[in-house]
Amino acid sequence: MDEISKNKPEKYICTALLAHVDAGKTTLSEGILYLSNTIRKLGRVDNQDSFFDTDEMERQRGITIFSKQAVFDLGKMHVTLLDTPGHVDFSAEMERTLQVLDYAILVISGADGVQGHTMTLWRLLKEYQIPVFLFINKMDQEGTDRDAVFAELKELLDENCVDFTDSPEDLFENIAMCEEELFDSYMEHGTITTDEIADCISRRNVFPCYFGSALKMQGVDTLLKGVELYTKMPEYRDEFGAKVFKISRDEQGGRLTHLKITGGTLKVKDLAGEEKVNQIRIYSGVKYETVSEITAGNVCAVTGLMKTEPGQGLGIEPHSQEPVLAPVLMYRILLPEDCDPHHTFLQFKQLEEEEPQLNLVWDEKLKEIQAQLMGEIQTEILKNLIWKRFHLAVDFGPGNILYKETIADTVEGVGHYEPLRHYAEVHLLLEPGPRGSGMQFATDCSEDMLDRNWQRLILTHLEEREHKGVLVGGAVTDVKITVIGGRAHLKHTEGGDFRQATYRAVRQGLKQAESVLLEPYYRFRLELPMEYLGRALSDIERMSGKAEAPQLDGNLAVLTGTAPVSGMQGYQTEVAAYAKGLGRLFCTAGGYLLCHNQAEIVEEAQYDAESDLENPTSSVFCAHGAGFVVQWNQIVDYMHVEGRLLTKKKQEEYVAYTSSRSISYEEDFVDDYVPKYNPTEYERNRAKTISARNEQRRQLTEKKEIPQYLLVDGYNIIFAWDELRELAEVNLDSARDRLIDIMCNYQGHKGVRLILVFDAYKVKENPGSDEKHHNIQVVYTKEAETADMYIEKFAHQMGRKYTVTVATSDGVEQVIIRGQGCLLMSARELEEDVAVSNSEIRERISRRNPKNKNYSLARAIDKMKNEEKQT
Repeated sequence: MDEISKNKPEKYICTALLAHVDAGKTTLSEGILYLSNTIRKLGRVDNQDSFFDTDEMERQRGITIFSKQAVFDLGKMHVTLLDTPGHVDFSAEMERTLQVLDYAILVISGADGVQGHTMTLWRLLKEYQIPVFLFINKMDQEGTDRDAVFAELKELLDENCVDFTDSPEDLFENIAMCEEELFDSYMEHGTITTDEIADCISRRNVFPCYFGSALKMQGVDTLLKGVELYTKMPEYRDEFGAKVFKISRDEQGGRLTHLKITGGTLKVKDLAGEEKVNQIRIYSGVKYETVSEITAGNVCAVTGLMKTEPGQGLGIEPHSQEPVLAPVLMYRILLPEDCDPHHTFLQFKQLEEEEPQLNLVWDEKLKEIQAQLMGEIQTEILKNLIWKRFHLAVDFGPGNILYKETIADTVEGVGHYEPLRHYAEVHLLLEPGPRGSGMQFATDCSEDMLDRNWQRLILTHLEEREHKGVLVGGAVTDVKITVIGGRAHLKHTEGGDFRQATYRAVRQGLKQAESVLLEPYYRFRLELPMEYLGRALSDIERMSGKAEAPQLDGNLAVLTGTAPVSGMQGYQTEVAAYAKGLGRLFCTAGGYLLCHNQAEIVEEAQYDAESDLENPTSSVFCAHGAGFVVQWNQIVDYMHVEGRLLTKKKQEEYVAYTSSRSISYEEDFVDDYVPKYNPTEYERNRAKTISARNEQRRQLTEKKEIPQYLLVDGYNIIFAWDELRELAEVNLDSARDRLIDIMCNYQGHKGVRLILVFDAYKVKENPGSDEKHHNIQVVYTKEAETADMYIEKFAHQMGRKYTVTVATSDGVEQVIIRGQGCLLMSARELEEDVAVSNSEIRERISRRNPKNKNYSLARAIDKMKNEEKQT
């Protein structure tokens, strides 16, 4: 045990080599592995025998395509070294590796200086807050100027880049200038400790720079000593956590999940998420060793996990954010004629696991597979990979710009899904977000309206897919979507119903909103002789780009700015031609900005959102036991939940139609649904509404001309009243007949149009009936139609024209009815009102016929009606 603890490393560090293509990254990795005794012989890219580039495609092209790892000990430090692709077309593979790094080694060519992809890497390292060591390679080549390169590093990357090959005194002074607290310490003690330097590097306040030549093994040992001396192992928690950064296949086709342990330990047969780990492998090149247990700080590949994906967090580790770099081109995959596209698409989905940003899509209309890629080189690699994996000879069509969409105003989207025996309604607030903010989801809905579990389900459905816009069918971005309302049914709602309602709500909201097309932009830096400055400015203007004021350095002009990717494609070749090889163009991803020719692109796309059956803008409602489709622009007239967001025009309409509603309409209901975000507008609108209602009360008091309906849910009343419930336990028909008699008397006194509705939906082949019984209408619903459905349909059709009251104690039904603008009466309130009516009738009878105590209520009512008519 003492010998084991003696040999145990003091710290575990995970680092990676990053570089612009052809900066000498693979050569440096060979030198590092050679000096650490991992390999016995130095390999070379041009000899196709380097340790990391083991794939045939990598050896043929002389570039790194797939990230790999090696492990070695450096003194008392255990290092996991990850090698990443340097070509811009494989940036996604490189970015996934950043999620698990403790430190990065950025390799820069001393002959070329800071290049375009170098600046992209620097921005990503800052985004992920990774401490960086810099190795300036190829310093043995003629014409390299150490001072000029170092000055460029400080200008273009960070002024806190420090030359760690200086003398100790100069080194301490330069480091002290990078951090105020360190400067005070240095002034007091005259030196800086190793731990203080390591802390400063880990906080990204100092960036050590080393110069040398990897090919000639110059400066590599100095770099390794610096990494050993000035790195610190992160603190890890005791609970298990891991971050997945890559999915691959071994030689037998087995699925491998590459991950870094970020907390606790992982053992074989442990559960990682919901799946069991079968094997733990520690790779070094193509070889690996299996272990039974692995601790925090180490990187491994495990088998047995079939549902993992890059960026996923396991245990206490959270999921990663969306990648910064994303493909900007869409390619058609051209399949052989005898190939089944559907089967092939399912096979290709396996590749999407390994390269998530491929985003493979099956276009049903065009019957073709489409993939999102970074560039031409990636298409060639993918062709070879498909042939190797599936023995299919595919080709790629020309790359098209990948457009995205957003909105310019705030709208409320409504989705309703109600085929027979299904029910869900969702209300979403769609708001435009800042550029680059992506999709954000939240909820602001009362649990009294919609249970928390349903709200969480809606959020899940919002997050689970990429939503398509309505201009060209591009992905929607930079939008915040908030759940503000919805409804479920106690009996009929299933989880899938809310998926449909949510998707439809998003699309309905997008159709209402002012949609805006976005296109990818490059940030560029163009260096060229002064005489070509005019040509460059003219080209940038032609591309609809924007350039800042040029910076002049002797005979050299430097232009920086942004321009659409569509215009910058191939411009590097043009610069080299007209500047006679003296111009340099650096391009980095600049995100998505407003499309400079939106009308032209929309016209070319010929996309019809309403014909996209996989992404419907309409909703499904139910009537007479069958579902029917309502188009997006008519949903407001059918929705069951009142909307929260009202434009000024809608507010005026709101005042108009509320002024024609019932005199008993609750003021609290207005408070619930008038938007709270605009207090001034709300108060003004509320005052108008109440004033209009008061005027209505006065008019209705003077003349009662508006027809009034009372709908009674028969069986709900029977089982709510004690007298009728007891009678129903003996004979249901008797209870039903008794309720009919009571309602006849009640209608005679109230004078309303009374409709008594009974369920008969379980009676097979029942056509339903609607019959007159004395002075009331008795309805028996047809097969598959409940009393609730009949009442809801009637309320929707008549609730805004007449005064409609519904008597029921069904909570869900009450909410729905209230949403249609109808009045409510509970079973208890109806029972009390019936008792009061009977008392008033008896009192009138006793006054008119004091001697006849057995005078029937019905006859008395008929007589009083005749007298009133004669009068």
